[in-house]
Amino acid sequence: MVKEVEKAGIPIVQMCNLIPVAKTVGSNRIVPTISIPYPLGDPATPKETQWKLRYSRTKTALLSLTADITEQTVFPV
Repeated sequence: MVKEVEKAGIPIVQMCNLIPVAKTVGSNRIVPTISIPYPLGDPATPKETQWKLRYSRTKTALLSLTADITEQTVFPV
């Protein structure tokens, strides 16, 4: 699905923790997440820590939308 949307000229970011799977399915912009059940946080941590985790990954995802890429790219968080 990601490939079809990008063919239409709309950049897509896939946020996931299984990077090899994202590469296999053809995602071009990949942002790593924390875990499968809690991709953008960890309920065992204080709310402030969770907010920082979510903020940094969301910011990276938004910035990756404007990045000029020529191949599959995993954006560091």
